[in-house]
Amino acid sequence: MAEPAIGLFGLGLIGSAVAGRLLAAGYALRGCDPDAARGLDLERAGGTVCTAPEVWQADVVFSCVFDTDQLERLIDAAPQAGCTLVSLSTCDPDRMQGLADKAAQKGITLIEMPVSGTSRALANGSALLLIAGCKDTAARIDPILSAICANRLHVGGIGNGNRAKLAINLVLGLNRAALAEGMVFANALGLSSQEFLDMARVSAARSEVMDAKGPLMVARDFTPQGRIAQSLKDFTLIAERGAARGQGLPFANRYLEMMRDAVARGEGDLDNAAVLLPIERARP
Repeated sequence: MAEPAIGLFGLGLIGSAVAGRLLAAGYALRGCDPDAARGLDLERAGGTVCTAPEVWQADVVFSCVFDTDQLERLIDAAPQAGCTLVSLSTCDPDRMQGLADKAAQKGITLIEMPVSGTSRALANGSALLLIAGCKDTAARIDPILSAICANRLHVGGIGNGNRAKLAINLVLGLNRAALAEGMVFANALGLSSQEFLDMARVSAARSEVMDAKGPLMVARDFTPQGRIAQSLKDFTLIAERGAARGQGLPFANRYLEMMRDAVARGEGDLDNAAVLLPIERARP
């Protein structure tokens, strides 16, 4: 049996990680991105750059666009395709069923698969994929999904993938902020960042965030694996979905304020470990 043709929209941090995994597994991959430099990177890795209509000719198409609006525009522009569209973006869960219905009118089956983990974790296969939508469709493409990541959970119907992702991101973002604030506080008390991190890693406060983001904070290396601007987008969704259900989220709202501050100061493209910066700027 011939291998399925695979297409990819979006070759940023997540898209390039997906591309690397699929190409390493031996799949032929065609991709599309408005940024020509990203296309060159795909070609160097062994993929093929092509037009959007050519991507839609694939059997399975991955979408790694920025947000819900971009995903909707992608579906609106799609031809009658008959493919499976797998969305890895963090999107508004309340809009996903409507987008799935739009896609279905064009013969496209939409599957949610937001990623829990950094682009680096996705690239090395250690992230978690939160799959939602038709179980039979997800099962049919599982060999492809397994090439991307071994850790996969099917969490229910369309919308549930992003509901789970937003709730997990809330906890993850607050863990990053707690680590950053603890480090800033330790510095104010006269401890070095590395001393604090070494102690925290073997303490009752330990979290995986300390391994993933602690060294970046110590080195002040904010080369992006997941950008501040993405955290702002995600926490805006979190706050909006909470408010729509009458649920206050005081810690999430404070984190959102810090993300807005960072973006306003031109720090949106830094890694989300740079939550350290607005905390450092805080005054009593």
